[in-house]
Amino acid sequence: MTVTTRTTLSTAAALLAVLAAFPAHAQRTDAEWLENCRESGGRWNGSREQFCEVRPSTLRAGGALAVDGGQNGGASVRGWDGTDIRVSARIQAHARTEQEARDIARQVTIRTDGGSIRATGPEQARGRNWSVVYDIQVPRRQDVSVTANNGPVSVEGVTGRMTLRAQNGPVSLRRVGGAVNARVQNGPLSVVLDGPRWSGQGLDAEAQNGPVSLTIPGGYNAELEVGTINGPSSIDLPLSDGYRSGRRVKTTLGSGGAPVRVVTTNGPATVRRERR
Repeated sequence: MTVTTRTTLSTAAALLAVLAAFPAHAQRTDAEWLENCRESGGRWNGSREQFCEVRPSTLRAGGALAVDGGQNGGASVRGWDGTDIRVSARIQAHARTEQEARDIARQVTIRTDGGSIRATGPEQARGRNWSVVYDIQVPRRQDVSVTANNGPVSVEGVTGRMTLRAQNGPVSLRRVGGAVNARVQNGPLSVVLDGPRWSGQGLDAEAQNGPVSLTIPGGYNAELEVGTINGPSSIDLPLSDGYRSGRRVKTTLGSGGAPVRVVTTNGPATVRRERR
C-alpha cells in the first residue's frame, strides 16, 4: 500500500520562489551581469560607490578543479560540450568614490594555477571591499570542489566527484551526478534530479539553519532520505517501503539505486514529484 505524507507549509510558495531565484546569476551573460551590476551602482547601499569588471580566461582541463569563492564571493559551475574550462571572473569593488573602487578592483588578481581558481587582493576594511563570483564552464565529466563564504554555489549538468561548501549562502544542484557531497550553513539548498536514477555513487546534501527543496522526476529509482529535524515539511512521495513517522523519511523509490540524501536540521523541507 502506498502512503503519501504532506504537511502543509504556509510559506511554501515563498520558499520555492526563493530557492528558484538564487541561481539566477548563473543564467546571465557577462554583458547582462555587467549591465545589472552597473545599474545597481552609484551610492551602493546608500553609502558607497561600486565598480564592476569581468575578466575571462580559458584553462586546460585535466584533474580536479578547486574553486575558492573567498569572502562574499561564490561560483556557478556548468557543464558544456567543450574540452577546456572557461572562466568569467566577475569582480565587484566598493569604496567611498568610484575611482577608489576602480583602484581596488585593479589590485585584485585571479590565480588559476595548479588546478585551482582563487583571487587575491588588497586588505578589506569597513567601506572598502571587493568580491569575485565565478561563472565557469567545464566538461560534463569533471571533478570539482567549491567553497564560498557569504556567496552562492551552483552546479548544473556536471558528473564527477564533488565537494561543495557554502557558509551564509545558497547551494543549487541541477542535473548533476557522480559522488557529490554538499553542505550549506545558514542558507537554502535546492536539488533538482533528472533521468530515471542517479548516475554515480550518490548524493549527500545537507543544510543547517536553512530550507531544502528537492524535485524528483516521476518514476525515479533511488534509496532516498529526505526531510528535516526542526521545521515543517511537505513531502509528496510514495512511501510504501521504509516509511518513518516524523519529519525525516527513508524509503526505496522504484527499484532502488544509488543513495540520495537531501536533508536539513533547522528549516523547512519541500519535496516535489514531477508527474509524467
